[in-house]
Formats: sequence, structure tokens, C-alpha cells
Amino acid sequence: MCATLSAGNGRAAARGFGRARGFGRARGAAGGPSQSPSRTRRHGQRRRNISIGYESGHGEGAEQGQEPQSPRWEPRDWRLQLERIREMRRSRDAPVDQMGVDKCYDSSAAPEVMRYQVLLALMLSSQTKDQVTSGAMQRLREGGLTVDSILQMDDATLGHLIYPVGFWRNKVKYIKQTTAILKQKYGGDIPRTVEELVQLPGVGPKMAHLAMNIAWDSVSGIAVDTHVHRITNRLKWVKQQTRYPEETRVALEDWLPRDLWRELNWLLVGFGQQTCLPVNPRCSECLNQDICPAAKRP
Repeated sequence: MCATLSAGNGRAAARGFGRARGFGRARGAAGGPSQSPSRTRRHGQRRRNISIGYESGHGEGAEQGQEPQSPRWEPRDWRLQLERIREMRRSRDAPVDQMGVDKCYDSSAAPEVMRYQVLLALMLSSQTKDQVTSGAMQRLREGGLTVDSILQMDDATLGHLIYPVGFWRNKVKYIKQTTAILKQKYGGDIPRTVEELVQLPGVGPKMAHLAMNIAWDSVSGIAVDTHVHRITNRLKWVKQQTRYPEETRVALEDWLPRDLWRELNWLLVGFGQQTCLPVNPRCSECLNQDICPAAKRP
């Protein structure tokens, strides 16, 4: 068939179905009654239209049965906002920099003891200022803070040492329960997966991801606390406003490059402690005032 097409139609057919070579030769070899030229042309055109329609459904984009992917969503100006926050945090003088969880454990202790102290500091830090958490950890460490020392300590003494951390009575119970599990199930060490960590009493997703980061030097996800939750919603770093930190974590991990996950908690916690406050944020001092959707402008 290809040999009898006009030059224009031949080029169109070649573009339309490329690999359909030999199709016309197979038809010519079949024989059969003679047909008028006009009937032959109509029949041939009909065959070509069918072939072209079929091939267009199996082109490059559909060859593997996949829909074309839309561009990944990203917040407007997020890279510039991030760089400016880094600039504002360059001095590293926020409470989290001096008294955060990564400053609360005994770096000279055995590795499993250090990891246990990291987990304990994270449990104490929930709903508690860094200064208070740091003070509680100092008092606990004065007597030697290990799995065995906590198991041998009575509840009243433990409560006295960690007071006034937030919800200290509940934390006494959770610390005792979690420590007993670590002794029985993990040989005095802490789990090394998020899935196991969140099964421990008093340990939530934020603590688990921070424990993986600080204790195991592994980035398992973004640790979202109230500061990270508040600031990323103000900056519109989530497609839709989120109500809970865990929602925010999922929304951020959907688009934020993984190599930025580790620093985000430290970066935004300090920024939230000093500039982007929960109430009356200091927008006039913020380098992002001109590109922050929530900024109060003069």
C-alpha cells in the first residue's frame, strides 16, 4: 500500500503509525475480486484512519500505561523564605540551641545510656519549655540516669526530680512503663524504628522522629512540634491549612526535599522562640515580612 500513496499521504502515514511496515503488502498478497479505483481509495483511506487512531492511543506517553504527571506542588517563595530564616538563625542563640534535647544527655556515657537519656529528655520536653526540660534532666543525671536507676526509683522521688515539667504526674507513669519495656524487650536500649518507638507509652511521632535523628543519626521524617506546625501554616508551606502537627508532617514530606528534613525542626523551633511567636509575632523584625502571607505590615 505504501508504494501507491502520494508523497504527502505517505509522509502523513509514516508519521502516524511508524512501525506499520508490511501492512499493505500483506493485504496485496491475499488476492480477491477486483475493485474500482474510487472504492479502493475509500477502503484504503478507511484502513489508514483506523490504524492511525489505534497508534495514537499507544504513543510515547501511553506506552507504559501511565498518565502524564503534573508538576509537583511547591509553595511560593519557599526557598527564599528558608534562606532568610537561616540568616535569622545564624547566631544560634535561641533556647533550643542552648538547652534543647540534643544538649541534655551525657555525651560521655555508654551509647545505649546516651540513647536512653535522649528518649527521656524528649518525653519530658512535651508541653514544656526547654529551660524546664534542661533543669529536670540535670537533676536526674546527678544521681546517674540509666534504665536501672529509674526502675529502682520510687514514683515520688521521680516526680520530685522532674517537676515542674508539663503533665509531670502522667510523665512519671509513662517513664516508668517505657523504661520497664526497654529493659525487658530491648536489653536497656531504645528501639531503632519509628514504628516501635511510637508504641512506647508517652512517645508520639515527633519524639520518635527526633529520637531517630539524635539517638540513631537517621532521618526518618520531619519532626513537627507546635512551632513547626504554626510557622509552616503561616508561610503557606502546606496546600491547605492543617489542624494537627501530624497532618502538617505528612503535608510537608509530600513536597519538601528530603535533604532538608533534618534541619527543619531545629531551624523553625528557634525561629518560633525568638521571632515568629505564637502571640504577637515580631513581624517588624522578620526578614520575610515582605513575602510572608501572614505578616503584619505597617
